[in-house]
Formats: sequence, C-alpha cells, structure tokens
Amino acid sequence: MVSGDRGSTYLSALEAAEAHFPDQARLVQRLFYVNDAFHSMCEDLAAAAQALAHVEQLPDTLREARRLEYAGLVDALLKEMREAISQSKIVMLRRSPVIGPKSP
Repeated sequence: MVSGDRGSTYLSALEAAEAHFPDQARLVQRLFYVNDAFHSMCEDLAAAAQALAHVEQLPDTLREARRLEYAGLVDALLKEMREAISQSKIVMLRRSPVIGPKSP
C-alpha cells in the first residue's frame, strides 16, 4: 500500500490491475511497463477504484449517482484491459512469400 494525499491509502496502479487479474499478473506487469495505453488504463482504474471506495463520504444527494458513475468507469476499464490482455496474447506469424515456378 502506498500512502496518498490527505493520509488516505490506495493501491498503486499496478497493484490495482493485478488485483483484478491475479491469474495474469505476469502479463499485466509486462503490459504495465511496455504499453503506455495499458499503463494509463491501470492508473485510471486505480483512481476510479479509489473514488468508488470513498463514495460513502459524499453527501447523500450525490452518493448514489457517483457510485453508479465510478462503478461504470471501473467496469469499462476492466473490459478494455481484458481486451488489451487478450490481444497481447495473439502471436502474429509471418508467412514466407510463395515462390512460383521460374519462368523459362
């Protein structure tokens, strides 16, 4: 755990992603360090999860709307991250060019 602003504690961006994809932790780590877009998704996930965790501190008039908003953000980010993880597992194989018969 890392200490953040106002003394609150939150998971780092990488830890947040690993917590949601524990079976793929090594792949998540690799993507976190080599893929800027994935890294940003991890940071956004950590921020949205932190906001969701603190939604109870909001006034009653805002609480439920923000809970839905933050939960929706978390769900959308997890879907996008799941897709990125899935795409990173695809290995592109190159085919050798087809060589036809030599012309006489």
